[in-house]
Amino acid sequence: MGAKGISKGTVAIAHLGCEKNRVDTEHMLGLLAAAGYGITDDETYADCVVVNTCSFIEAARQESVRTILEFAELGKRVVIAGCLAQHFRETLLAEIPEAKGLIGTGDYQNIVAAIEQVQAGGTYVPVSAEPTYIADETVPRYPTTNGAVAYLRVAEGCDYRCAFCIIPHLRGNQRSRPIESIVAEAKQLAARGVQELVLISQITTNYGQDLYGRPHLAELLYALGKVDVPWIRMHYAYPTGLTPQVLTAIQEVPNVLPYLDLPLQHSHPEVLRAMNRPWQSRVNDGILTQIKTLLPDAVLRTTFIVGFPGETEAHFEDLCAFVTRHQFDHVGVFAFSPEEGTPAATLPDPVPPKVKKQRRDRLMALQQEIARTRNAQEVGKVVTVLLEQENPETGEFIGRSPRFAPEVDGVVYLRDPQGLGHLEEMVSACITGANDYDLFGEIVELGQG
Repeated sequence: MGAKGISKGTVAIAHLGCEKNRVDTEHMLGLLAAAGYGITDDETYADCVVVNTCSFIEAARQESVRTILEFAELGKRVVIAGCLAQHFRETLLAEIPEAKGLIGTGDYQNIVAAIEQVQAGGTYVPVSAEPTYIADETVPRYPTTNGAVAYLRVAEGCDYRCAFCIIPHLRGNQRSRPIESIVAEAKQLAARGVQELVLISQITTNYGQDLYGRPHLAELLYALGKVDVPWIRMHYAYPTGLTPQVLTAIQEVPNVLPYLDLPLQHSHPEVLRAMNRPWQSRVNDGILTQIKTLLPDAVLRTTFIVGFPGETEAHFEDLCAFVTRHQFDHVGVFAFSPEEGTPAATLPDPVPPKVKKQRRDRLMALQQEIARTRNAQEVGKVVTVLLEQENPETGEFIGRSPRFAPEVDGVVYLRDPQGLGHLEEMVSACITGANDYDLFGEIVELGQG
């Protein structure tokens, strides 16, 4: 992404945080480019730097502030965008006077006005108290991922109030896009050559509840099945929303991958009740069994929080047994971090930091063995792989099979003795080896193996 069209000056965006932030970044870049600004991925050449921040946990806030101050020390005009700007909209510029503007999570459509005001020597601070905006297919996007992958936001915000989470405060209540809008953007991305669309929102299985009076994820998947893109992957599928209709849609729509990211957080009813997720424990085992029955080839990813206030050794052992029982393909484990302003931050019976770390390490070690076994089951198979990187010296490729989501899972390392591979295209590959997280293989002609 080199600088171009520099008549109004050049802007860079330093992207931090999640893929929802990435979509915001791409829309801001698209709006700036359409307004005549030069875009660069090298902040040292930029007149203005927008830092699109994360504020989910304290470590992310610290990284955001460090990044802001680094660019200010380089003499750049800095605009703070995203969750940190939303979180501390009333005090942030007083605390970081080196920055010249704020763009909240519901205000990124105003990025051009913000940059113009900052360039003129002023400051830009109007951040909506409650985010309500969500971009649609008419808002320009400037890609920041490789050309083969794009994130497609189907909704923004969250109506749940989990005790540990500040996302509703940072991004507002759920607001879904109409099916027609999502399909229109999917077609735009497919026309650009995108091979994989990753559907994102805070709770994708609740998609459409606010628009249509009930979730419409199954209807959305059937509609996206008519878009000419090989892979559609879904993130953040809450178990309560995986109805038989949704599971049937995943089964019937050829380009929807049977990959489910289930943010379960825990298994024990008492911990889930303390997390303000009591509904979940009633469905975990049942829905996982149902998934495996209807989608026997499903790839399951999940995340857990250990060390939540009041979590006992018995609660933790229940979680370990749950992980052993269900043999997830991919698991992320986080030690609980108390966030100011959330109910969990003031709960009694905090778990000591040393115990939280020990539990995290124990659960990750348990999962490592499971992941190694799950990956080993791929050896000998011929699978489709999307090629994303190439080593020009060895001719080897790095890509992903359907079992790996971008950035969060493993990769597939491929030899290409017949010279069949091309970047950002899909190939057939025979898997010859596996370790805890990655696969190894060789590109073959279709039908070989």
